Formats: sequence, C-alpha cells, structure tokens
Amino acid sequence: MTAEALEQLRFPIGKFIFDETISAEAVQEQIQWLADFPQQLNALVQDFDEPKRLTTYRPDGWTVAQVVHHLADSHMNAYIRCKLAITENNPTIKPYKEQYWSETIDGKSPVISISLSLIEGVHQRWAMFLQSLNENELQRTVYHPQYEKSMSVKYIIGSYVWHSKHHFEHIHQLKLRSNW
Repeated sequence: MTAEALEQLRFPIGKFIFDETISAEAVQEQIQWLADFPQQLNALVQDFDEPKRLTTYRPDGWTVAQVVHHLADSHMNAYIRCKLAITENNPTIKPYKEQYWSETIDGKSPVISISLSLIEGVHQRWAMFLQSLNENELQRTVYHPQYEKSMSVKYIIGSYVWHSKHHFEHIHQLKLRSNW
C-alpha cells in the first residue's frame, strides 16, 4: 500500500481545520449533529457480528470495536473538558494516551453495546449542556498541555463533530470495501 493510500485511509475526510468565524447558527447545527450522532453510529454498526467488529479499518489500525470504544472514551473526555471550561478559568486538562486505552480489556472487547450506550448517554447530556451556553460561554477555554494552546468550547465542538465524522467514515469505508 502506498503512503498516499494509507494516508487516505487514516484521514478519509481530511484533517480538522477550525473556522474561527463560525456563526452562532452553525455552532447550533454542530451541537445538533453531536446530539444525532449516536443514532447514526448505531445504524452503521447494528448488523456487525463479532468477526466484523474485530476487523481493522486499515493496516495497523484499530478494530471496529476499538474505534467504538475510543469514541466513548474520547467523547466522555470532551464533555468533561467543556464542563471544565465553563466552571473553571482556562483549566489545564489532562491528556490521555489513546493508544494505551485502546489496548485495555474494555478497549479491545468485541462487545460494543456498552460503549454505544455510553456514547448515547454522553451525547444526550453533552448536547443539552452545550445548547444552554451563550456566546460568551462558548468562547471559554481549557488549556491543552500536549498542544500547548488554549481551546475554546466552540473549538472543542467543531473538533468533535470532525472526530465523530472521521471515525464514522473509517467504519463506513470498511463496510463499503468489505461489501458488508
């Protein structure tokens, strides 16, 4: 496989680019997208049996199950980061080693129903919380020490819409390539 083909498998929708000029209406559309994401993900993977859930979406990539577990882990962290941004003054957040989390017993399990339930619950709470925020609150920030920058709640919303679409497309493309 060429490096270009592998890069396309890694980033099927491209890399995240934050639009600093995003309108309030567009942010509300993103929040609604996050609210709707669990149903889209459930529909995508509902007919995956265990062998399909244990298939990797690219060479040296995660299995479908690991992607679903990662979405739960990552989106729980994002929700908490948004709440920290609102309740504290530019707090430093705790990064985590995604790759190591994907290798734990719960991160490798072929059983995805628990993570799908977590995603559904987190997204319901997260969307309810985000919809309550005003423009000033959407500008509040957390500091990410790994990237050495502050990130606004607006930025987090946009990056996790991208993150959802990014991993959804990993699974979707695998499903298309495998003719499932």
